[in-house]
Amino acid sequence: MPMLYLVFSLIAVALVFDFFNGFHDAANSVATVVTTRVLSPLQAVLWAAFFNFIAAFFFGTGVAQTISNKLIDPKAVDVYVVCGGLIGAIVWDIVTWLMALPTSSSHAIISGYAGAAIAKAGFSVILVKGWVPVIVFLIISPIIGMILGWIIMTLVSWLASRTERYKAERRFRHLQLVSAALYSLGHGTNDAQKTMGIIVALLAAAGHAQWGKAGSGFQGVFGKHEIAWWIILSCHAAMALGTMAGGWRIVKTIGSRITPHLRPLGGFSAEMAAATTIGLATIAKVPISTTHAIGGAVCGVGATRGWHAVRWIWGEKIVVAWIVTFPGAALIGAAGYAFAHFAIEPFIH
Repeated sequence: MPMLYLVFSLIAVALVFDFFNGFHDAANSVATVVTTRVLSPLQAVLWAAFFNFIAAFFFGTGVAQTISNKLIDPKAVDVYVVCGGLIGAIVWDIVTWLMALPTSSSHAIISGYAGAAIAKAGFSVILVKGWVPVIVFLIISPIIGMILGWIIMTLVSWLASRTERYKAERRFRHLQLVSAALYSLGHGTNDAQKTMGIIVALLAAAGHAQWGKAGSGFQGVFGKHEIAWWIILSCHAAMALGTMAGGWRIVKTIGSRITPHLRPLGGFSAEMAAATTIGLATIAKVPISTTHAIGGAVCGVGATRGWHAVRWIWGEKIVVAWIVTFPGAALIGAAGYAFAHFAIEPFIH
């Protein structure tokens, strides 16, 4: 019975992380649409939260399956490893939020999880094959976002040049609602699935794998749901609530410090570029950093006005933050595992 209480407690902690994920990444979802004044901050977070939630019905759970059994050897995972991983991710998110750095919650959770597993059983628990696409997308996702941002911005600028400026502005103010919705849809599905994967790994480690199975599954628009609906809906709800709470310290970094004077046309281009990048990764079942995607896309949009239009010093700071996330969250995850193993385990057995 004490173990069952621990499992329920860790599911609650996982949902708290999901809330922090939405809170931490809210800026990614709403920064451009707020900066361009298409929506007020309150309207923007409600818009983003709604699409974060309904993403549950559009995409499958391939990313969650990757997290649960393709990165860490499932045989080495126990409830204390999951506990340590969650501690690593939550602490790292809080620290970087306080520093106003838009780091990746996605990489925080997988790094914290890996650090906890390594603390238990050594580096042999790492499934290298599963990490290859994660590392590849770590490198190419901001580049893809940047290239797509530049291409889309260039294309729509050419199209808008044939229209009077005030008419083009008004049109793209409306279109940015669509692009913001698509971005939030992609953000919701990819990021919520990471927490789903952690919960599934926890249930399997505790001997309750059947609680996480969806039976025959449900075919969404872009993939099959193979995880129980109570997990899917609770994760999306926690993320939506976190997004509603907002992360205004980071909004300024994404929305105006990288490239100042972002207008609706640029906001639309950045969101469409990021949404496309995230969607491709989700269909490929790869856990991608939505922060990487939108950060690269905003840089690409700014670069259409010349390299001087992008404040590359902020890009450099964000890149450094991305890089240190892996060892930083992993070390905290390892410490979290040690705490769980030595402080909690004696009371369970």
